[in-house]
Amino acid sequence: MTYTSETPFILEGNRSFLAKKLFQSLKHDTWPFKLNDFPEGTVLVGGALRDGLLSNDHSTSDLDFVVPKNAIAICNNLEKKYGGTAVVLDLQRDIARFVFDHWTIDIASQVGKDLNEDLLRRDFTINAIALKFIPSPILIDPSGGLNDLKSRKLVAISEQNLIDDPLRMIRAFRLMSELNLELEGRTESFIRDNAALLKRVASERIKVEIGRLIKGHWADEVIPLLRKINLLVPWERNFNKDKYDSLSLKNVSSFNSNELKIALPLVRLTSVLSEEGLVQLGFGRKIIRNCNSLRNWQKRNDGCGYKTLDEVDRFSLHLELETHLPALIVMLSDEDQKIWLERWRDPLDPLFHPSSPLNGQTLKTILEAPEGPWIGELLYFLSKEKAFGRLQNGEEAVELARYWWQHNQPFCD
Repeated sequence: MTYTSETPFILEGNRSFLAKKLFQSLKHDTWPFKLNDFPEGTVLVGGALRDGLLSNDHSTSDLDFVVPKNAIAICNNLEKKYGGTAVVLDLQRDIARFVFDHWTIDIASQVGKDLNEDLLRRDFTINAIALKFIPSPILIDPSGGLNDLKSRKLVAISEQNLIDDPLRMIRAFRLMSELNLELEGRTESFIRDNAALLKRVASERIKVEIGRLIKGHWADEVIPLLRKINLLVPWERNFNKDKYDSLSLKNVSSFNSNELKIALPLVRLTSVLSEEGLVQLGFGRKIIRNCNSLRNWQKRNDGCGYKTLDEVDRFSLHLELETHLPALIVMLSDEDQKIWLERWRDPLDPLFHPSSPLNGQTLKTILEAPEGPWIGELLYFLSKEKAFGRLQNGEEAVELARYWWQHNQPFCD
């Protein structure tokens, strides 16, 4: 869900009324278990609670509970009673996960001598709110998270909590990107002073946070501050940090929502992380290849819709970026954006969606030729001829394939 200033809050009224209203908004009657499956003293924490406070109409299949003790045993009991799968996440800290259909329920035993101590060990005040629902709904907020959530402030509970788990520093920017929050000044100083500690965190955990951050509705407002604080220095792209700012001001009115979902995360990732950084953080080969291709073609932007490219380069551009072309179109002028998007939206456009009129098996049959690297070369040639309108039908494609084979066969053995 995207939250704006017009999103209806339930953060009004006294604490007791708010707890009951929140409990109703969470639609607990749809949960894959009964409330009495959990012991007295159980509380709901985490994103489901926070997001529930931000909206009058919120439901989620991801829940996080803290129980007084025996979290793993409770999770195992849920599996026996309802089916699903119980997974031990941390035996030492007594944390488990119950997976049932599309539901993911994490259950952790309380840390510290009481619930308040547990909550005050968390990262930010907005994540240190708990809802106790047995025997009746009660909100517990030892750090003032409700007020911070209402005023859209992201406030660290303490500097030490960030030091204890430095991943929380990059999580701050992910939350800002997703929830439209403002970073409190003291918290910004904590992150700036301890940014170097992020290198100690497992790369997989950092990758997950960045993956969510770049998809956030407010990512373009958050990324300049992220770069200014130097949190991602070990992995970031080395270029003028002011360059990214212009991207957030780019007119994207010609794009529909699906096209922006394709374009913006890739543009942001390419702008923030270097190729080496992508590798070090464990991003997949396909993502790295897409980022590298986008970065290379961005460098060749001639300012006039790539009209100065020769035919081979123009074809290569569309061949490499086809499914992610909106990420390059974002950088074009308004007029060129409209032209390119209109063509990209047409799945039959032979240049914007390159394809050969004949497949490899057909070519082998027609030419009575064995398997070999020549197939890829001929498919590329036919695709390019089709892209620039020099092939109109299958008969012309067959004729051209035979011509190509006659003139290239000596080099294809």
